[in-house]
Amino acid sequence: METAETNEAKPHLQRRFGLLQATALNMSNMIGVGPFITIPVLMSALNGPQSMLGWAVALIICMADGLIWSELGAAFPGSGGSYVFLREAFGAQRWGRLMAFLFIWQFIFSGPLEIASGYIGFSNYLGYVWPNRSAFASNFFIVGMGLVTIFLLYRQITSIGKITIALWIGTLLTTFIVIALGAFRFDPKIAFDFPPNAFKFSVGFLSGLGTAAAVGIYDYLGYYDVCYIGDEVKDPGRTIPRSILISLFSVAIIYICMNLSIVGVVPWKEFVPADGNRKADFIVSIFVERILGPKAAVAFTALVLWTAFGSVFALLLGYSRIPYAAALDGYFFKVFGKLHPTKNFPYVSLIVIGLLAIFCSFFKLDEVISALITTRILVQFIGQIGAVFAIRKRYPASRLPFRMWLYPIPCFVALVGWIFVFVTTKWPIIVGGLGSLLAGVIAFLIWSSHTRRWPFGSPVEART
Repeated sequence: METAETNEAKPHLQRRFGLLQATALNMSNMIGVGPFITIPVLMSALNGPQSMLGWAVALIICMADGLIWSELGAAFPGSGGSYVFLREAFGAQRWGRLMAFLFIWQFIFSGPLEIASGYIGFSNYLGYVWPNRSAFASNFFIVGMGLVTIFLLYRQITSIGKITIALWIGTLLTTFIVIALGAFRFDPKIAFDFPPNAFKFSVGFLSGLGTAAAVGIYDYLGYYDVCYIGDEVKDPGRTIPRSILISLFSVAIIYICMNLSIVGVVPWKEFVPADGNRKADFIVSIFVERILGPKAAVAFTALVLWTAFGSVFALLLGYSRIPYAAALDGYFFKVFGKLHPTKNFPYVSLIVIGLLAIFCSFFKLDEVISALITTRILVQFIGQIGAVFAIRKRYPASRLPFRMWLYPIPCFVALVGWIFVFVTTKWPIIVGGLGSLLAGVIAFLIWSSHTRRWPFGSPVEART
């Protein structure tokens, strides 16, 4: 019979992440390359400074959604985040199995899209120091960067903490430079140069606002990252909710200061519309050039490139582990659970996600962002709203360490917000999102039939 001592001796994850570490983890993922590449795309959504309303809408949606993540993360503090929430809330052997599979299925698409945005941003800013490159050279560089990232991760990683700290310091330094420079040169006449009828209510205005909100949500992504390492968080019932809400408020302030700094120096009409506008590719480098000159802008661009590369490196590292974990538990295709025979890392998952990210890098940045957000809305974000209602019905209050304030209002606010962003997306992307979801359901049925699991086998058989 096993004793408490023998159980303690077994290898297991230890709860060492406190509030400070959890908040730093969230913020380091939220403030990646996003703020440096999305300003022109966001300002183009409504053709002017009124586009910044998108950040406000995005913050409202993310704050409501953050309360959902907080309740679920506190209730199920395990590694896997949404995968665990959906599985447990809807029943691990029945509908929860379908929801968990669909989350991983959509993640196979949305994860590479998010990584691809970093490759695109890197390539765009490289254009500032290499302006005369050809389209072939740009594409060749993206492919090369993608393959190098896979190569660097195709090994045992023993210094992730140092890499994360270096990335975090570089990101903070880059962000601080922008805010500090803009604070001394900010011109409200430039920042708030609204075009005629800027706030005229119309279908077009709502559509543009939805696009701007999607860009804002992209910038805020990562406020929930602590939920993916719930097994390693101290006092998760308190730490997870606090870290999520603190991260959102802090990053919102940073983004407001940073973006106002830029549009208060560089007139928005110079980089809007973003499509086909060379300045839009490296707007922050142009900002630094206006204040400190070309040489300083080149040095600053190097910081942005470092931030972009560090971001895709960290994303591919973390995202390659999610399909692997699901495959080990029997909730996704078995091949993704393979480890390298000598180096012990999930090489199949790494290669698949890495190659898909390279492929997605050949699309436009605004299309990548829209597809990324749209793909996650139905299963992950809206699915988790249903998960909150499910656990409230199934578990007593004592089982839920954190219960969101003003329940169920945040759930309805998040639901309306996600639906608004979804329906205001371009119809080809909506069709693609629905098509990928339908393909996931079909794949799940074929896989379940082949393995004789629910709904083609009993729940008991699913455990074997």
